[in-house]
Amino acid sequence: MRIALDGLPLSRELTGIGHYTLELGRHLAENSADHVSVLSPRAFVPTVTSTLVPSNLKPLQPTVNPVIRFWWKFGLPKFLSKDGIEVFHGTNFELPSQPACATVLTIHDLSTLLHPETHEHQNVQRAQRSLPLTAQTATMIICPTEAVRQEVHEHLMIPLERIVAVHEAARNCFSPASDREIARVKQRFNTGDEFLLYVGTIEPRKNLLSLVLAFEQLVVTHPDLRLVIAGRKGWMVDELFAYVARSPVSKRIIFTGYVSDVDLRSLYSSCTVFVYPSIYEGFGLPPLEAMSCGAPVVASSIPSIAEVLDGAARLVEPDDFEMLKGTLEELLNDRELRERLSSVGREHAAQFSWAETAVKVREVYARASERHRKNALV
Repeated sequence: MRIALDGLPLSRELTGIGHYTLELGRHLAENSADHVSVLSPRAFVPTVTSTLVPSNLKPLQPTVNPVIRFWWKFGLPKFLSKDGIEVFHGTNFELPSQPACATVLTIHDLSTLLHPETHEHQNVQRAQRSLPLTAQTATMIICPTEAVRQEVHEHLMIPLERIVAVHEAARNCFSPASDREIARVKQRFNTGDEFLLYVGTIEPRKNLLSLVLAFEQLVVTHPDLRLVIAGRKGWMVDELFAYVARSPVSKRIIFTGYVSDVDLRSLYSSCTVFVYPSIYEGFGLPPLEAMSCGAPVVASSIPSIAEVLDGAARLVEPDDFEMLKGTLEELLNDRELRERLSSVGREHAAQFSWAETAVKVREVYARASERHRKNALV
């Protein structure tokens, strides 16, 4: 089968969707004889081309209509038709206009539709206008959890037989770091010996103000505790940063910015507790990554995270500040509990793999291709 993936998420510094695209492409090629292309009208970041190892996986930068609005409408459909692509996979909420092949769309979450107050207005408007139409035109849809699958069915009116839930996984680079690596990173970021860790884009739906408020109270009984917030600055963050600047414990709150995988592994491996109090997620990879490195995890009890973590973490209601603070206090005071969660978490995270994800996605491609052929005959 000739398969093409949307490579635009690989043309900039990789975050969640970029890693999803890269891991999926690599494992699709490694586990089949399919010809897999990753297409982008923009240049790939250097780290991408160096990691696309399988010979049947090709990064391609077509020169037709590199302007993005023309790329989706003219350039990409023309390339797909010319190159004989059988399935195009839109990994970042986008599909080409009038493609001549089957299309698979990954809808990672519906946060712009269900929680518009946590996004910039122009992005909400764009999603409200384009996502329902794109979902309707896709041959098949992939969601990262059953929770999101049901949301897509309910809110976008897509029949369940056209939507498949396929779990993601922590990447292989996430495993317990060595003592030497940990010492280097703790010194670099000045984390101290005891710290809470959050990883992800800094944006309103991550509920970080609640975490900061809880941290302020925890410092009273744990004076050496620090809070490390790792990830790039997103949108609508002025309130959070203004509050932290005024906080009496502001010097104990560390914003690292974007962190490399090597440094991130050490942070996961050495944090006292990993905290993920998000209001809404489609999957939530950071808690699974943290578990893979042995971190005890406290996360939101929202449906998608509860589905993924499945009893291997302590779950709290995202709008229950006292529950969040109390749970963190309990773990900070109970080393045995932290060690138990660490062990259970590592075992749980090991059940997820990108190889298995790729196999299930390949099955969706086969269904999409068959559905496209039948529709063409009608």
